[in-house]
Amino acid sequence: MSAAIRVELSVATTVEFTASSSEFELRLLGPMAMLRRGQALILPPSRKARALLALLALAPRPMSRDQLCEMLWDRPSDPRAELRSALSKLRALLDEPLRKRVLANAQGVHLDLGDGIIDVRELESQVRSRNDSSATLASSIHAAGFDGEFLAGLDIDGAPIYAHWVMAERRRWRSLYIALLERMADHFPPQSAEALDCLSRWLRLLPHDRRAHERLLDALARRGQLREGDAHLATAVRLFDCEGQDATDLVQAWRLARERHGGSAVRAVVQEPPPSASEPPHLRRGSVAVMPFEELPYGSSSGFGRYLAYDVTTRLAKLRSLFVIAPASTSALEARGMGAEAAARVLDVDYVATGLLRRGCGQIALSTQLIHTRSARVVWADSLSAAESEPFDVLDELCNQLVAAIADQVELAERQRAVLKPPGSLDAWEAHHRGLGHMYRFRREENELARHWFETATRLEPGFSRPHAGLSFTHWQNAFQGWGDRARETELAWRHANEGLIADDQDPAIHWALGRAHWLRGQVAESLAELNQSVLLSPNFSQGHYALAFVHSQSGDAHAAIASADHARELSPFDPMLFAMLATRAMALMRQGRMDQAADWAVRASARPNAHQHIRGIEAHCLELAGRHDEALQAVAALRREHPGYSVTDFLRAFHFADDGESLIRRAAVGIGLA
Repeated sequence: MSAAIRVELSVATTVEFTASSSEFELRLLGPMAMLRRGQALILPPSRKARALLALLALAPRPMSRDQLCEMLWDRPSDPRAELRSALSKLRALLDEPLRKRVLANAQGVHLDLGDGIIDVRELESQVRSRNDSSATLASSIHAAGFDGEFLAGLDIDGAPIYAHWVMAERRRWRSLYIALLERMADHFPPQSAEALDCLSRWLRLLPHDRRAHERLLDALARRGQLREGDAHLATAVRLFDCEGQDATDLVQAWRLARERHGGSAVRAVVQEPPPSASEPPHLRRGSVAVMPFEELPYGSSSGFGRYLAYDVTTRLAKLRSLFVIAPASTSALEARGMGAEAAARVLDVDYVATGLLRRGCGQIALSTQLIHTRSARVVWADSLSAAESEPFDVLDELCNQLVAAIADQVELAERQRAVLKPPGSLDAWEAHHRGLGHMYRFRREENELARHWFETATRLEPGFSRPHAGLSFTHWQNAFQGWGDRARETELAWRHANEGLIADDQDPAIHWALGRAHWLRGQVAESLAELNQSVLLSPNFSQGHYALAFVHSQSGDAHAAIASADHARELSPFDPMLFAMLATRAMALMRQGRMDQAADWAVRASARPNAHQHIRGIEAHCLELAGRHDEALQAVAALRREHPGYSVTDFLRAFHFADDGESLIRRAAVGIGLA
């Protein structure tokens, strides 16, 4: 069965599309409804049974009975009996003789709804898809816009965890709807009635979204509706004034829109500040807001979630690679009851981090998400936990995990986004991330591509420090891997690190690059000083901790090398440099005489996909020193298949081992034919 649905946008022409047939349809937007083969079914009168249906329908995996009882039946003397009763009602509703949809086993309870349609899932699928046809987009607008809020009227007293879930879902679906409206506005011509309607709907849902205001003003200027634009601007300025927010950027946007599209100068609604000739151009960076983390039981006010968000924000700011919104702003928006996605749009940031804290059984658990604002896409989600011992220790442990995860995931997402853009359209931030995408592949041709993109970024924005650190890294690789004249590449690595230092001497990545360049020059004391400064500026900078381990593992304190390598891995467990962190630990263990352990760690390092020739050299030597001769010969054979003629001379030229380490390496090289 299929049905044609007519969708009328308020100022748009009617769009028709055909909905696909299905066995049943579950509607969660608006009052809950369920249809089987087009016929409406009578839902259970029990509100908790209907809530259970919604919970299970959207759960990504089976939910335990204890979890369901806690969410819906925390008070009755026999919550398991209540759950069994509700499940029997759902079986009567969903199951058929040849099709069981309510499934329960030892792992938990779940619904098999593969033969049906759930409206909110369809909406999410449309937002995530790349299909921008008018019919598809209008279909999604119909699903989200005409049927009301998520589970309308299905609130339950005395079920705080369920209440929190419903509130979070309502915020999420609203953010998806806004993302869809923005996407539709992108799809239609900027001055079209359809685009204008999408922008108006967008602002009705989120009146403080500056980007929507700017786009609406631009659309009105394109249409020649200057009087309407003046009126909208005046209303927007009053709206922002009431909230104590500056609307100067909207006034400037309207003035520029009128100039671009042939209008006269904008009427003075607010006093514009005079332009400053000395003000530097704005460098776009990835931006993030960390919302105060909510606590369960819902409404708890221990303050732990707020303290954690404050610490995460502070430490992210110290990384210097992101624009981070101050905690005062996120707390103010949270106090108004604004959800994370809506707050992120009001703050006009690229990403927002949000989470939920729970205490119990000696643990503090944090369920957290990183969301891309404009697409409402969850970039990363995880559950973190720490032992509930000393509160400040827990705070520090969770904070370390969060900062590393957020920074890494934003960097990964920005690299992926930059790859999709035409090369000629990249700004400095995007060119830098295009370079990072090549830098961590550790092949000569990839290193050259990374150098090209970092040079592009420095040309586009000479005052941006991070590309200078990237350039220093590419020349460091050329020297370390033997891909160029070592003396020349060493000096280039040192020069670019110093240029970055001039651009921003508070960037930990620049001190990291300078420390590595000093190491290439044989200046170990200066190297350690710069690397220590990098982690002093940002204790969560994993690369700084790894580089300290790298230097100490060869000629310094082997115990310190192991501690720094372990800390680097704790901060960034999925780091592209993980192979190097593992190999560094192996070298330190070798110098301590713990050969069996050194060999095990070296094998782990060599198994990583981006391990290079010298990592395989570490593996071969450590295996031989551990008495695992046959494995060592296999490692040498694999190394020489990729790098014929590789010898202990190449290996020792790359590193700066103290006498104790060099003598061990030379002894092992004789036994495996690398001498």
